[in-house]
Amino acid sequence: MVAKINIGSSLYGALAYNAEKINQEKGKLLATNKIFDDGTGKMDIHRAVEDFKCYMPLQVRTEKPVIHISLNPHPEDQLSDVELTDIAREYMEKLGYGDQPYMVYKHEDINRHHLHIVSVRVDENGKCLNNAYNFHRSKSITREIEKKYGLHSAERQRTTKTEPVRKVDSSEGNIKKQVGNVVKSLMHYQFQSLGEFRALLSLYNVTVDETQGQTHGKEYHGLVYSATDNVGNKVGNPFKSSVLGKAVGYDALEKQFAFSKKQFQEKKHTTQTRNAIASVLQQTVNRKEFVKLLKAKGIDPVFRETDTERIYGATFIDHNTACVLNGSRLGKEFSANALQEHFAAASSNVECSQPIKVTQTAIPHDDSSQTNGFSDNSLGIFSFETHGTDIEEEAFERSMRRKKKRKQQRNI
Repeated sequence: MVAKINIGSSLYGALAYNAEKINQEKGKLLATNKIFDDGTGKMDIHRAVEDFKCYMPLQVRTEKPVIHISLNPHPEDQLSDVELTDIAREYMEKLGYGDQPYMVYKHEDINRHHLHIVSVRVDENGKCLNNAYNFHRSKSITREIEKKYGLHSAERQRTTKTEPVRKVDSSEGNIKKQVGNVVKSLMHYQFQSLGEFRALLSLYNVTVDETQGQTHGKEYHGLVYSATDNVGNKVGNPFKSSVLGKAVGYDALEKQFAFSKKQFQEKKHTTQTRNAIASVLQQTVNRKEFVKLLKAKGIDPVFRETDTERIYGATFIDHNTACVLNGSRLGKEFSANALQEHFAAASSNVECSQPIKVTQTAIPHDDSSQTNGFSDNSLGIFSFETHGTDIEEEAFERSMRRKKKRKQQRNI
């Protein structure tokens, strides 16, 4: 069992969050302490707030008096509502909140049912409860509860994270869960654009698209994930990022872009990847051999190509460093256009074709003047993707759009 403790200033916000789950029939109220409960599994937010106020002074000095705890049993632990209630009460008692007013909710919005507990960190005199070493005490408490109820340990749950990521297989069913598992497992990779993230997802039969528009006069941006077959065609229904969790949503991706950019600048992860690709590129002029040798080094190349197999985009995914890089980030020798010419020469049986010449040197820091700036939220989180896209790819796509438009006009 894993416990997560959050503290905040808004009691109403914490209660409303859980009430929303109940209203959407994705959760229910299991139990309360010193708070009115009519036994229906529903709740009255305003009544709950008033009840909490009875145990708090009008003026509270503690800046963040609200505590919001989630208790997450292992997915294989099948517990009844009675057992979950007992676990919640025992946890609160051992943590030192047994006499505090609190509410216990069961969330059923994902297959792994879990608990949320809302309480306050101050007593009736406004004095803050002793919260020293809460994290360590909480960990000790969950271990005691695991032993008492015969639950899976938190350590055993963590081991599942080391399992290799599996491709989505639509024939196995439960596509939503498969897509969610893939996306969440890949969020530790470093990528700086939506295109690079999409290339990474493509290895596991998943793709992502940005959605945007206006609602009630306000602009919104979101993400939609879809499963694909082995050739990249979408299968089944798409899933909004909100149903998969905040960890894979629009804001989370924005933070990952910014974090990745900083990591690349500070640690120069590109050097190792660039030199590995350069080494392979110098050995071969055959595309299949190039891909084979790179895979042996733990690097997956992802090519975007036309129906005639012309490369107009290239992304390299280095699983050794968990880095995703468009060819243009590594240098012009690795751009889509350069690779296309390199492999085209070999396929046309040109006798003088030789492996492309590249130097194995470090990549300089990105010039901040060439980026759109990660702090400019007004342009959207994908506004800086331009810097991470091959110039040839953009030019090719513009050319194809112009040709399509001219063809449509001729038909008219």
